Amino acid sequence: MSGPLPPPERVLPTLNADGSRRRIRPKLHTGKHWRARLATGWALIVLFVSLPFLKMNGKPLVLLDVPGRAFHLFGRTFLATDGVLLMLLMLSIFAAVIGLTALVGRAWCGWGCPQTVYMEFVFRPIERWFEGDRSGQLALDRRQGVSPRRVAKNLVFLLASVLVANVFLAYFVGVARLSRWITQSPFEHPTPFLIMAVTAGLVFFDFAWFREQMCTVICPYARLQSVLLDRHSLLVGYDSRRGEPRLKGKTKPGAGDCIDCNACVVTCPTGIDIREGLQLECIACTQCMDACDFIMQRVGKAPGLIRYGSQDGFETGKRPRYLRPRVVVYALALACFVAALGVAGMRIGSADVTILRGIGLPFAEHPDGVQNQIRIKIENRGDVEHAYEISLIGATDVKLIAPENPLRVRAGTHESTSVFVIAPRTSFHRGERPIRFGIRDHAGFEQEVAYKLLGPEAPASAEGGS
Repeated sequence: MSGPLPPPERVLPTLNADGSRRRIRPKLHTGKHWRARLATGWALIVLFVSLPFLKMNGKPLVLLDVPGRAFHLFGRTFLATDGVLLMLLMLSIFAAVIGLTALVGRAWCGWGCPQTVYMEFVFRPIERWFEGDRSGQLALDRRQGVSPRRVAKNLVFLLASVLVANVFLAYFVGVARLSRWITQSPFEHPTPFLIMAVTAGLVFFDFAWFREQMCTVICPYARLQSVLLDRHSLLVGYDSRRGEPRLKGKTKPGAGDCIDCNACVVTCPTGIDIREGLQLECIACTQCMDACDFIMQRVGKAPGLIRYGSQDGFETGKRPRYLRPRVVVYALALACFVAALGVAGMRIGSADVTILRGIGLPFAEHPDGVQNQIRIKIENRGDVEHAYEISLIGATDVKLIAPENPLRVRAGTHESTSVFVIAPRTSFHRGERPIRFGIRDHAGFEQEVAYKLLGPEAPASAEGGS
């Protein structure tokens, strides 16, 4: 009677059969794709660092101001109350991500994601400088005890993590506030210092230890591949029609071009074997393409055994079909969302005015007329304080009592005030009297807001006494 089947050597690219972590020590191949990614990666790092310092229309180019509950994007400011604008913005982002994934697969992961860019072009070069290439790192893994080179590397990692964390925080608190946090004593602002320390610690944990698991375990984008990709999406793949049957050693009749050297496996930063087909862990970084091209050149065969292509193309040999119905639909949806966002954004003024009924009775009858209590809320979107004058337009028989007029509102904040409007009883028809409020400042803002006063239900003719 046979016993249980032996466990596999490993159950996941980053997990051994006994549950221990299988550390990935990728071998670097500096092929043409790596050189293109290097240039792209450092251009993106410069962009990541520069964006918080750039301004448009006097406002940060990109700032998700969490303390101020405002989102600044390309000179426009979105407030927490801009639900429609934020919804259109998120729909535009989703449509762009879905459409680009259907078209070019996970190109974002391999070329533009900050996780990949910082890992491959900041932290791994530091690691190779201290520990050497793949063989040197594996030798350190096998040694017992503490390695001085590994300790020194982690100290430099910690410094780099602090810098990356500060760049990350600048997108959420702004450069000015972050500068104060950095230059002042931690005892003057213990909470911000704690935020900076925790963020730097998480960045260090990610790039020093967690690494590829951020892409393969945490990131939800990889989980959505099965619904975002189709058979014609661009991906990094292995041409099994050309490569199989793979055979080690010298070329023999009937063998494929793959010599089973495993160069594509040992260079992969997520530890997968691209020859096993499309996998969740593949981030389309193209390192296997450079490794395979290098080997193909050495054995005198044509490059491109691992290359960009589509799943349908690898199976049938057909050229990728980029223009597909779903891609067109995504592009049209994106265009509609962006157009709607642009139109809605253009209609935003320098202030928002909201008029609400007062708390308590809807109206009160007095000898001089029917009184309504009304609350007026004004949100100042500008960069300086404004004084807003409240008036009634075209209602000479109506009296406005406004204790705070003009209403002063600081930049980026909102204020509310209660006003009282007294109208003749005879002016109400079926319990309502339409009026128009006028709100304006001395900086060019002017808005009219319609409102209906509430009053007695009695017909105006009966109450008029005529």
